[in-house]
Amino acid sequence: MKNYKNLLFYFGVTGGFTALIYWIIKKGKHLEVSKKIAVSGIEKGSWNDFIASMRHNFQDPLAILLAQIITIILVARFFGWVFKKIGQPSVIGEIIAGIVLGPSLLGMYFPEFSAALFPVESLGNLKFLSQIGLILFMFVIGMELDLKVLKNKANEAVVISHASIVIPFALGIGLAYFVYNRFAPEGVKFLSFSLFMGIAMSITAFPVLARIVQERGIHKTRLGAIVITCAAADDITAWCILAVVIAIVKAGTFVSSLYIISLALIYVIAMLFIVKPFLKRIGDLYGSKDSIIKPVVAIFFLVLILSSYATEVIGIHALFGAFMAGAIMPDVPKFRTIFIDKVEDVSVILLLPLFFVFTGLKTEIGLINDPYLWKVTGFIILVAVVGKFLGSALAAKFVGQNWRDSLTIGALMNTRGLMELIVLNIGLELKVLTPEVFTMMVIMALVTTFMTGPALDLINYIFKTKDVNDLEVMLKHNKYRILLSFGNNEKGRSLLRLAHSLIKKQKESSSITAMHLSLSDEMHQFNMEDKEKNSFYPVVEESRLLNQDITTIFKVTMDIETEIADIANQGDYDLLLVGLGKSIFEGTILGKVIGFTTRIINPDRLIDKFTGKEGLFENSPFDERTRQIIAKTKMPLGILIDKDLQNVNQVFIPIFSPEDSFLIDYVQKFIYNNDSKIMILDVNSHVNTNFVMESAINSLKQKYPNNIGLIQDESVKKEFLDKQNLMLISLESWKALVDSRSDWLSAVPSVLILKH
Repeated sequence: MKNYKNLLFYFGVTGGFTALIYWIIKKGKHLEVSKKIAVSGIEKGSWNDFIASMRHNFQDPLAILLAQIITIILVARFFGWVFKKIGQPSVIGEIIAGIVLGPSLLGMYFPEFSAALFPVESLGNLKFLSQIGLILFMFVIGMELDLKVLKNKANEAVVISHASIVIPFALGIGLAYFVYNRFAPEGVKFLSFSLFMGIAMSITAFPVLARIVQERGIHKTRLGAIVITCAAADDITAWCILAVVIAIVKAGTFVSSLYIISLALIYVIAMLFIVKPFLKRIGDLYGSKDSIIKPVVAIFFLVLILSSYATEVIGIHALFGAFMAGAIMPDVPKFRTIFIDKVEDVSVILLLPLFFVFTGLKTEIGLINDPYLWKVTGFIILVAVVGKFLGSALAAKFVGQNWRDSLTIGALMNTRGLMELIVLNIGLELKVLTPEVFTMMVIMALVTTFMTGPALDLINYIFKTKDVNDLEVMLKHNKYRILLSFGNNEKGRSLLRLAHSLIKKQKESSSITAMHLSLSDEMHQFNMEDKEKNSFYPVVEESRLLNQDITTIFKVTMDIETEIADIANQGDYDLLLVGLGKSIFEGTILGKVIGFTTRIINPDRLIDKFTGKEGLFENSPFDERTRQIIAKTKMPLGILIDKDLQNVNQVFIPIFSPEDSFLIDYVQKFIYNNDSKIMILDVNSHVNTNFVMESAINSLKQKYPNNIGLIQDESVKKEFLDKQNLMLISLESWKALVDSRSDWLSAVPSVLILKH
């Protein structure tokens, strides 16, 4: 009865008011008598007028901009994917995509289409949108700089970094002396031209370098730390120099520029001593909250915009302000992670490709149209490589690095990529560089970035990977400290067995620390001693059986996951091992859970269990704890999914991507310390295409032919998995494995998920 009334009301209201609307419109027709009404083409029924109307819609500025964005993202993603497949940073592909869409290719062979897609009057919108993308990107770069690392390794980093700036800067000014008369724009002073040539030669692309270091699996090594620190110091120094150079160029003379530089110094002091403490206070107030409220987010974004606006008005470019705003963000990992997540996807995926294409639209390869100009381009590349590559390498050698590491540092610091394009665009915008010189320098940026990967492979080939005898010596004397944190006693036993397998023959130089934390509301002062003794008793007993000395930490805390991460991050440990709850394996263990859930539930929800997002197990406090540890830990982390791990004699390792190369370090430790038999599953032939991984595995095969093998996906059967004690896998590959719904997933043994 109720549904009938609702239906009657619905038709009564809609029908009645529709009739009223029709009646008003009919009456309104009489009002047109006093007006001159133009009859549209569509009303006249003309197909040609309809086509003309649609053409007009296509030429609307917003429609053109949206079409440009769609085209740019598709082409940039495609070229980025292609170059990533051939072992190059995707940023090179995106730069190439910009050149392809510009006058060098699309404009030359399809001029009408190019003119329709990128009309001259539309480029202003594209420019400003790309500048917004750059501002957001530089904000992220500033946030990703770890200033603590700079403090820790300041001596070596400053020497290498400043040498890698001063030497190419001087060579760039020297180059400007020879090309000024022929290539400098009319009316541009030598000082301005030479300073821009110098800064263009001395820049390093910090984000591209960091990505290459990560892909090569060396970002957690001593060499990786030095390179990242040098690049960070280089970035800060280069941007400060660039700000001064822009001030000089805009002022015309060095003396006139002192006013701009003075204002810039006042701005920096205000940011460091007024804005930074203010933001730190906000970080302290809201850093422990479960979520950051929108007004707080608005404050930080407002600081970004005001900072960028201030530096643009002062005359040292908005990008410096964005970089500075990122660098002074509160040193609270949660804050930085949230803002990087919010900003990075929009800037990198949506807006940054617009900058590449805007650069490509100004890059005309056709301007380099005779042998002399190509000779000059080649000379520019030579000066850039000699200054940056050799300058960095010689400085690294001087501070005590061996030749292999020194040349590796030189090759990485020679990477220019996006940062070079930013500098060149500023130079072109200020009319310090001609389109000819701009094109030559873009080619130089591409070549120096493209050569980084092959140069690293060549250096590794020349010096070879250390032979296995050297490896044994290194492992034997190399300090390796493991911290294992357990809540469940049996988990503690399994974690200890695993840790022992990694350092069995390195006892003199290595250590294991077992940690158990209890919530303060679960304990009283009178039972703390008994609680500690009972908690560690099974683990201590296991250590006696293994003949393994351990150190214990017992602590009462209000926040277990934060305490675990803080102790691990501050304790100079090389690996943190934690256990993942056995609750998800009860019944028929992992296979039943995954086999069932992947059939009826979106696999992303299952993946989210391990990645820190809400998912199938989101209501479990234990899962939330693991999630928090993953997010807060800044060091290598191993998460053991325990299926009663008794020994680590048979280890199975699937390789899903080149980023999994760091797992080879653990392969070496298991073979050397535990005589483990390792089977590596090369899922997508990444081993054969990754020189570092392939050479390391081949070296191990030569010394331990019975301990390591390589298999393909079709070789993985349930019978094979039943013989394995442990599967070793990276966090990203674990997500890919669950997502793939592999048949053999249900039969995996205990799993050690590693975050590097």
